[in-house]
Amino acid sequence: MAASSPASFAIGLIAAAAVAFFPATAASAAPKPTESQLRTQLKTLNSKVDKLIEQYNLKRVELAKAQQAVKTTNKRLFTAERRLATAQQRVSEIAMLRYQNGNPPVPGFVLPEDGGSAAVLNQLTTEQQAFVLDVAKARDDRQKAAEEAAALAAEIRQSAAEVDRQRDDAEDVIDDIKEKLEDLVPFGTGRNSDGSWAPELPSGTDNITSRTRIMREQVRKNFTLPYEVGCFRSGSSGEHPLGRACDFMMSTGGSMPTAANLALGDRIAEWTIKNMNKLGVKYVIWKQRINHGSGWSAMSDRGSITENHFDHVHISMN
Repeated sequence: MAASSPASFAIGLIAAAAVAFFPATAASAAPKPTESQLRTQLKTLNSKVDKLIEQYNLKRVELAKAQQAVKTTNKRLFTAERRLATAQQRVSEIAMLRYQNGNPPVPGFVLPEDGGSAAVLNQLTTEQQAFVLDVAKARDDRQKAAEEAAALAAEIRQSAAEVDRQRDDAEDVIDDIKEKLEDLVPFGTGRNSDGSWAPELPSGTDNITSRTRIMREQVRKNFTLPYEVGCFRSGSSGEHPLGRACDFMMSTGGSMPTAANLALGDRIAEWTIKNMNKLGVKYVIWKQRINHGSGWSAMSDRGSITENHFDHVHISMN
């Protein structure tokens, strides 16, 4: 299809947005964007990529409908052709009988009570003509449906190639923005010159350490969380009562998260591990595994979805 298709139009918007966000020439370089500006740009680009994918999928739905129409008209054509063949056979048989018997009336079992063989033959000939028209109509329908399906398939192929190219360009810009945001992740408080972390006491109404608070807010900034975050918890072991751990819930407690929220938990865990040295993260627990920064290790079965950390990402701080 021409470049003015909805998919191509959306692609153009993405490319234009990318150029607008990152001018090509050094002479026109603007001051470094703020974190707020970067997040706005990232949200805008992500929305446009989502819209592009949505429009592309709508085209695929149209193609599936066209292909189904071809199948339906093929079935109709097959039925019509069978009816035509039956009518042709009946007319041929009656004509043969009349010829073999010197054109007398056809035996009574094929005749209506008040008609003769000529009437039967005329009726069947009329029916045959109707079947011929039905077959012709079915063939026309099939041809039209096949042409529409072929045209849509060609459009999808062209759009898909353009989508892949432009989406790659847009995702490069998105990755660039994410890298800039990664650079803006602050260092945790209390880091010693040798890279170790000084002990911190909980503070504030939330009863967590300053490092824990920074980590929690950075996760909130970088991800849309589906549920509340639980940090300080008294009367339990581990870092929670010390104000040095948070649980980022991916479902209501005790239930397995949706596929989307499991994927979100994966991204949160991955992001945290990537920034653990910067933030002062001690370890991450997610889906019955623990990671201290050198890879995931399996944990023993503790007997429940919550205890095995399938419904929340646990982050402990130094």
